[in-house]
Amino acid sequence: MRPVPIHLGYPPPLPFKEEPRVVQSRQVELVLCSMAPLRSPKPFAFPETGSPGCQSSLRVPGFSAMALRKELLKSIWYAFTALDVEKSGKVSKSQLKVLSHNLYTVLHIPHDPVALEEHFRDDDDGPVSSQGYMPYLNKYILDKVVEGAFVKEHFDELCWTLTAKKNYQPNRNGNSTLSNQDAFRLWCLFNFLSEDKYPLVMVPDEVEYLLKKVHSSMSLELGFGEVEELLAQEVQSPGGLSVWQFLELINSGRCLRGVARDTLSMAIHEVYQELIQDVLKQGYLWKRGHLRRNWAERWFQLLPGSLCYYGTEECKEKRGTILLDSQCCVEVLPDREGKRCMFCVKTASRTYEMSASDTRQRQEWTAAIQTAIRLQAEGKTSLHKDLKQKRREQREQRERRRLAKEEEMLRLQQLQEEKERKLQELELLQEAQRQAERLLQEEEERRRCQHRELQEALEEQLREAEQARASMKAEMEMKEEEAIKQRQRISELEEMQGRLQEALQLEVKARRDEESMRYAQTRLLEEEEEKLRQLMQLKEEQERYIEQAQQEKQELQQEMEIQSRSLQQAQQQLEQVRQNRQRADEDVEAAQRKLRQASTNVKHWNVQMSRLMHPIKPGDKRPPMSSSFPSFQPPLLARRDSSLKRLSRWGSRDSETPATNNCEPQEPLNKGDKSSPTSQEEEQLNLEPTN
Repeated sequence: MRPVPIHLGYPPPLPFKEEPRVVQSRQVELVLCSMAPLRSPKPFAFPETGSPGCQSSLRVPGFSAMALRKELLKSIWYAFTALDVEKSGKVSKSQLKVLSHNLYTVLHIPHDPVALEEHFRDDDDGPVSSQGYMPYLNKYILDKVVEGAFVKEHFDELCWTLTAKKNYQPNRNGNSTLSNQDAFRLWCLFNFLSEDKYPLVMVPDEVEYLLKKVHSSMSLELGFGEVEELLAQEVQSPGGLSVWQFLELINSGRCLRGVARDTLSMAIHEVYQELIQDVLKQGYLWKRGHLRRNWAERWFQLLPGSLCYYGTEECKEKRGTILLDSQCCVEVLPDREGKRCMFCVKTASRTYEMSASDTRQRQEWTAAIQTAIRLQAEGKTSLHKDLKQKRREQREQRERRRLAKEEEMLRLQQLQEEKERKLQELELLQEAQRQAERLLQEEEERRRCQHRELQEALEEQLREAEQARASMKAEMEMKEEEAIKQRQRISELEEMQGRLQEALQLEVKARRDEESMRYAQTRLLEEEEEKLRQLMQLKEEQERYIEQAQQEKQELQQEMEIQSRSLQQAQQQLEQVRQNRQRADEDVEAAQRKLRQASTNVKHWNVQMSRLMHPIKPGDKRPPMSSSFPSFQPPLLARRDSSLKRLSRWGSRDSETPATNNCEPQEPLNKGDKSSPTSQEEEQLNLEPTN
């Protein structure tokens, strides 16, 4: 398989955002197993800052997205150069396929095997042979990256694994100062602080900044002379220090003063958290509870947008998060309840009370929290990215001042050369004057010698010589006047030089004022854009609230219509119930009439029965047991009497509660009329006396 030439002259890429996921270490092993034996990489043409290729990528909005894409390109550059076996800027297609597949996986981008095979086909006229690898990297990988969708540390681990196996060689005697994890973190810090030019180097100012950060974490101080001496020994290229030279410098131990390996590892981890993970400050604080109001010690970790607290410093058990915004503030509280060095963080919904170990810790915590609130108010997500940009701008300003100073020195040198040239011309004039005087003296001596010999013959020539002498004097006066004019010219030039220096100082001051005004104007424009964006968001929220209110109004109208229909139905049902009640009252009145009639009939039957039970005949003391009443039987009459009494009691009870049950008074009457044998016999008895 033929190697593919790579032309990575394309701009740094697009923004990305997504949830992070964990990458299995098996993928890294797959990459290592599939790669051929590698040798030291050769740098190739990645886009430099300010190049035309870099400017063409400005179609992507968002400074943070551009910065993240530049960081991704830095790590990919290390991985690519590690695969460049022949140091020619060419990598085989099989290795590029594996690298692209692993980038898909670690960046959580959906795999597109058709596009992968189409791009890396064997046809020389295809996109790989003509355009190189960078168009594919931009189109199919970097343009599809979404910010937050992947874990940046896992991506860096993949690229570090590829490049460290080939380029990172710790001390061969086994006494390496750095562990593999510490070397990886220093590699990430180097990429973060390196310049946006390829091959990647770190300028001496950033090297000094990083070394001082590490020493400060170990409570050590690094002198300025020591840093200059170390950099003078290590820096070979004019641009700065490469990452492998930097790691070799740390492994050599020349800048560590015999610091223990564990102490150095903790310091590197702390600096890594601060610069890469944007941890502004962390440590133990006492926090007062919200409900129980008791004090508990918690491990706090301050980020630009939040203040998280955990049970221990391992950060495994998260107890809560305090969201910081522009409305939050931090205040110092007086000592009370046995707690000292107290302060509070006020948010829109709650006030958090805390206590530090001493006054210095309280001051550091309050300053760090105020810095986080300021970053949140300014819309910045990282403090050290902002500081890195400011340091870079300061270096650029120093470079511009140096160039301006060089130009000024060049102009002064030109003026000095002009002055020296004028002085040389003046000296030439003076030399000519002296030579003329010398010639004049020689001529006079000759004339004297000849005058003695030819005094008489040369009287006319003497007059001519006097005339010539007068002309020479006039010429000398003219020369002297010219010399005076030249001196005046030199003085004027010196005055002009002084005025030029004053004008140059005024111009430098005006440029500084102009830069400050431009910076202030830029800041005002950014604040105005931020306020306009907030107003647009408020307007959109108001429109959404209006739409929700209209929808709720329509729903309320529909509910009112449904309730009105239900009310009408309930009124109809109430009318039916009233009608049913009226009919039931009529039935009750009819039943009462029947009951009164039945009670009248019972009374009549009782009279008849009493007459039948005690017949009156003259001369008899008791009713005779004769054949005149063959159907009379006393036990049967007794039963009838008892049944009549029960019937009368039931009728009286129904007459007392006629309204409780509308249907009960009719049933006993019907039963008594149809099924009771006693009622038939009583009717027969009622009929017999009449006969």
